[in-house]
Amino acid sequence: MTVPGGPPARILLADDHALVRRGVRLILDGEPDLTVVAEAGDGAEAIEMARAERPDLAVLDIAMPRLTGLQAARELSRLLPDLRILILTMYDNEQYFFEALAAGASGYVLKSVADRDLVEACRAAMRGEPFLYPGAVTALIRDHLQRVREGGVPVKAITDREEEILKLVAEGHSSQEIADMLFISVKTVERHRANLLQKLGMRDRLELTRYAIRVGLIEP
Repeated sequence: MTVPGGPPARILLADDHALVRRGVRLILDGEPDLTVVAEAGDGAEAIEMARAERPDLAVLDIAMPRLTGLQAARELSRLLPDLRILILTMYDNEQYFFEALAAGASGYVLKSVADRDLVEACRAAMRGEPFLYPGAVTALIRDHLQRVREGGVPVKAITDREEEILKLVAEGHSSQEIADMLFISVKTVERHRANLLQKLGMRDRLELTRYAIRVGLIEP
């Protein structure tokens, strides 16, 4: 946590659009208590940069190649439990919002109002406080009431790790490339792929790719 007069919070910024990164960096570097120390163009690079730079805070876009921001957030929460995480996205989407919280993010900021909300969201994260945009608060209340009525929540069809493997397989990466990106063995990758095919009732990479497009993991 930063303290008044102390060193600025060190921030990792991940977005696959260089222009967006430049704009966000201008906002953050303009504040005396915040400084961007590393940039990444996708989720896998964000993990590499976080391991190397050990920032205080990661600001992650959702829709990125290789690993999404949500997948990167899950990995970063596991690898660097003290790292604070914010999701910065164009998606005003309840599903993504809840997945972001589950992935370990402490805030969800819309790009459309980043110039207004992002600095305060960063400061809230460094204080250990959540930051939610107004629509997200409404979504939280609605979700809570829904859970109370239904007495439970639906179980996700595949695990977080299987989802990571699915996205990378659908993007055309080899088992060796996936193993290197996720720091696991090729054998483990193959086991997860076999589990995916069995769980989803599919036969090959093509069907997995169609499924990944359908559920929004990759763009068509």
